Amino acid sequence: MADVVHIIGNGKSSGYFDHSCEGIRITCNLPPMAIDNVFATCMVDFKMMRAIQEGSVQVNGHWVLGQRPKIHMQKHGSFYIKHSKQIREFYTELPKYVKTYTEFNCGHMATHYGCNKFSPKVCYMYGFNSIFDFDVSSSTDLYMESDRSDTNNNRLVNNWRGIWPQMFKEFSDTEFRIYHKHTNSKINFPKNVKIIVP
Repeated sequence: MADVVHIIGNGKSSGYFDHSCEGIRITCNLPPMAIDNVFATCMVDFKMMRAIQEGSVQVNGHWVLGQRPKIHMQKHGSFYIKHSKQIREFYTELPKYVKTYTEFNCGHMATHYGCNKFSPKVCYMYGFNSIFDFDVSSSTDLYMESDRSDTNNNRLVNNWRGIWPQMFKEFSDTEFRIYHKHTNSKINFPKNVKIIVP
């Protein structure tokens, strides 16, 4: 159990993260900046595992891996052995309100993992722009190509947004504080969610 967990996503508002803050820090894929004392970086995609395996990207520190990275590791034993010391655990939980692992993005998993493992009183979230805007851009895009067409972005945003209210309700004893540049959310939040505009 922890009082505070920080989830640092990869959207533009990740810059609101205060490096002097206390609490458990969890990042997603390739963090948008250097962050000290990270408990773990969460990863959920085959694409990320392939990029690490081929050497085009490097993710330092400890990892928490989702279902698809687990499958990748099972198929590539030498890759698993090489990185096994970095892997804190495989987190394959899929909440009942999520249809498939494909819809459970890295930010979802990191938040769910952080709340499930540590039962924090407060969970701070940074870099979750798609909750508020038509913006699925990620700092990971600087290292790996992603389909950012309007059609695909619309599909992703619609899939992703519907998961958040249910996750916040699942962890109703945790207060979520989401940092963004405005409060015009595209989803309705339960009472345990606050928007922080610095």
